[in-house]
Amino acid sequence: MTVPASMLAELQSDSNVLYVTPDRPVQMTSNPQTEEFATAVEADIAASQYGLDGTGIGVAIIDTGISSHPDLNNANGKTRVVYNQSFVAGDTTTSDKFGHGTHVAGLVGGTGASSGTANHYAAIYAGMAPNVNLINLRVLDQNGCGTDSGVIAAIEQAIALKSKYNIRVINMSLGRPIFESYTLDPVDQAVEAAWKAGIVVVVAAGNSGRYAPTDGFGTIGVPANDPAAITVGATDTLFTATRVDDTIASYSSKGPTSIDHIVKPDLVAPGNRQVSLRVAGSTLDTLYPQFEVWPTSGTSKYYVLSGTSMAAPVVSGAVALMLQQSSSLTPDQVKARLMKTAWKGFGQYSSSSDRHGNTYNNEYDIFTYGAGYLDIDSALGNTNLASGVALSPTAILHANGTVTVTNTADANFNGSSVVWGATSVVWGNSVVWGSAAIEGTSVVWGSTSVVWGATYESACSVVWGSLSSAASATAALSSGDPGDN
Repeated sequence: MTVPASMLAELQSDSNVLYVTPDRPVQMTSNPQTEEFATAVEADIAASQYGLDGTGIGVAIIDTGISSHPDLNNANGKTRVVYNQSFVAGDTTTSDKFGHGTHVAGLVGGTGASSGTANHYAAIYAGMAPNVNLINLRVLDQNGCGTDSGVIAAIEQAIALKSKYNIRVINMSLGRPIFESYTLDPVDQAVEAAWKAGIVVVVAAGNSGRYAPTDGFGTIGVPANDPAAITVGATDTLFTATRVDDTIASYSSKGPTSIDHIVKPDLVAPGNRQVSLRVAGSTLDTLYPQFEVWPTSGTSKYYVLSGTSMAAPVVSGAVALMLQQSSSLTPDQVKARLMKTAWKGFGQYSSSSDRHGNTYNNEYDIFTYGAGYLDIDSALGNTNLASGVALSPTAILHANGTVTVTNTADANFNGSSVVWGATSVVWGNSVVWGSAAIEGTSVVWGSTSVVWGATYESACSVVWGSLSSAASATAALSSGDPGDN
């Protein structure tokens, strides 16, 4: 309903109203150049060893829309985008006018049919699960912007269509700053409704990792701050097929979340300079033609973008493969298995640089890398079933300066999570996050830690304060940023 501002106080005093919040704007989380990602997460194993391609699984893309592209067709030439709807106010069209959602859809389920040497490209640019069905729920306009209400309506529609299209995954490569606890935020509550309905919700962490006052810590956005969702940070593959040299992307947002201090991200995946589907004439394509990927002969059908927006669909595609393999998995079991099997072979420190030559130092810790690097081969080969709720834990800063993690209690999920218990043999802290990131239940900073940088006191007060640093001081990278070098 619509009410005048003068009535808000009266509305909020109604016993049936829990909380009143404005309809805030949201935007995509990407930055526009190209890197190999499939081998880094061992996605090639899914087809060759397990025979999985996402067949039968529906993935809802809540984004800027999806435009037609040959790589989104099935073997018979029919589109795999099985449903289209717009939630953009005053615009019922569902095509991708901005050029972001189609790129995301290609990373989830593109076939790469338009690429390869037969089409005069040096490589095949296929997505993680090249036979999934895609549900196009457009919530962002030609400028990549939208509103909370549009996102909530799209999530509700995905829930309503779950049975018809077997929607098991929602990908949300979008976000906004945190203004209130996730227990009150309406977008977070919609995410939790989808989770409880049996849909795995995968969300981009955000692109504020270069926020200097905190070295990027405390910059996770909404709905990536929700403890139920799988929150994905971005890595830089450094143009190599092996993951041993990969680093965190400088722009990848880090936890803990402001206000609630939820441990995020949950895991990381390649997101820097990813090649996926181009929408000719879209806003991005028009403004940044330098990111078009051209064949030696013919027309360009691919485009390069960077950001956690690109990392999230890599994970969404991996989830589709897992659910094709084991359809009975619950969202909590999927999340727990992904986190347990994530690769944890990072060195203690890493550094990355942007196009301006700025260097960003990072430490392997749970607020930067989460449980580790997506490893789809290990996830598909694992048979452990979590019996508890896989809510991301809560970080607690103690008076002596130590930081510990504890299970998150959420009344919406019938109590606290039991997945991350320190005494659990299968899901214990050291198993999920690795001994390098956790020592007992205390987060390891190290004597030469770079976690808080040189401005420890000010950084600490911002990260652990009661107000969001992102709400007033941080912003996502522009869509014209080419990502890390």
